[in-house]
Amino acid sequence: MEKVLSTFERRFDQHLEDLKSLVRIPSVSFEGFDPQNVRRSAEAVAALLRKNGLEKVEILDLPGAHPYVYGERLRAPGKPTLLLYAHHDVQPPGREELWKSHPFEPTLREGPGGVRLYARGAADDKAGILVHLAAISSFMEALGELPVNVKIVIEGEEEVGSSHLPVFLEKYKAKLQADVLVLTDTSNFDCGYPALTISLRGLVGVNIEVRSISHSVHSGMWGGPVPDPAMALSKMLASLVDEQGRIAVPGVLEQVRPLSDHERKSFEQVPYDERDFRKQVGLVPGAKLLQEGPNPIVQIFRYPSLTVNAIQASSRKQAGNVLNDTAWARVTIRLVQDMDPDRVLKQLEDHLRKVTLWGLEVSIHQDRGSGPWAVDPNQTSRSQTTFECATKALKNGYGKTPLFLGCGGSIPFVKPFAEALGGAPALLVGVEDPYTNAHGENESLLISDFKKACLSQIYLFDELSRAADKVRR
Repeated sequence: MEKVLSTFERRFDQHLEDLKSLVRIPSVSFEGFDPQNVRRSAEAVAALLRKNGLEKVEILDLPGAHPYVYGERLRAPGKPTLLLYAHHDVQPPGREELWKSHPFEPTLREGPGGVRLYARGAADDKAGILVHLAAISSFMEALGELPVNVKIVIEGEEEVGSSHLPVFLEKYKAKLQADVLVLTDTSNFDCGYPALTISLRGLVGVNIEVRSISHSVHSGMWGGPVPDPAMALSKMLASLVDEQGRIAVPGVLEQVRPLSDHERKSFEQVPYDERDFRKQVGLVPGAKLLQEGPNPIVQIFRYPSLTVNAIQASSRKQAGNVLNDTAWARVTIRLVQDMDPDRVLKQLEDHLRKVTLWGLEVSIHQDRGSGPWAVDPNQTSRSQTTFECATKALKNGYGKTPLFLGCGGSIPFVKPFAEALGGAPALLVGVEDPYTNAHGENESLLISDFKKACLSQIYLFDELSRAADKVRR
């Protein structure tokens, strides 16, 4: 291990340069962006896999889907096989005028916790790719082989909901069988403070459009008797939550399982400081926290939430004195355990149609998204051993024992893939921190935590290899 670790230290700057090269490719997977950039990104990832010792590297294509990348190295007989996951597609850059540097030109500068790399995809999730490859290359260069078997799959459409995942799994399930899933796409508790994610919220949403007239008209000539669709939609959206911000759609909160005594005692141990929490999210000074549960950190992963992601009638740049013909919004609900995605979607749509005002036309398009997921680290002896290895590895890498936490976000890949692997333990780790601002402007990666994540992955390979040796003895 000493030789492997010294090799990693020597090559860390090269791993960082490889990450910079990847983030320069604007691999936005959303409709309306050039899909060839996602293809370029897949090709660059495939080249990195080959460079770092992976074999049978190929780009996996499905009709209508952005490309996946696959590679493997299966030369450790008797040792476990790890399926390593990350994704190479990214979110749109957002409002470019709010970026302090170009979103696709990686820039190092001081930020919360130390030096950070600012760029779209720097943390979510191109850093995850390099965490896997840094561990692989360190063993390969130092020892000529890996202590475990690895398969690696890098997805190209995670940010748009992994809509082709069922087809992908059906086609490649046999190729991807493994003993442990290691997914590097989640968050740490804080800068320098690692976490193992043991639950994810699900996500469903609707796009709703309200129409009152066939075309926009002069607000002076027609305003008054003609209903304003933007006002109607605003009142409809306001009905989705109560005065405390809780979801008010009938039937939704009834699906949420009450906290057990065990959960409450466990959640009360999660460190929480309101001042830090406000600083991390950038909350304006007078804003009230809409708290439910033991503390807001627990609330983020244990309770559902409703968000208006976007709303539009005209635009800020072209806000003339008009009565708009239509108003549109996207509304999403994050789901927790026991909540059924189809049921929640129906309840949301039924409520919006019921509260539509003034006889206006309303069209609603559903986006099912993904359901919630959770794992019990102590469910089986194999799971318990795997999480013990991960705990040791993260403690060695970061110098702190990781917290076991839920994540408020959704990763569609996890639940169906864990099921496809026959219940193989899933280790969800990441490089993000509360200041990363993934999906927002000025996304960033804390360099010191990137390094610690790579070290932890090296230790994880070693710990899982040693655990296999103990079982054989």
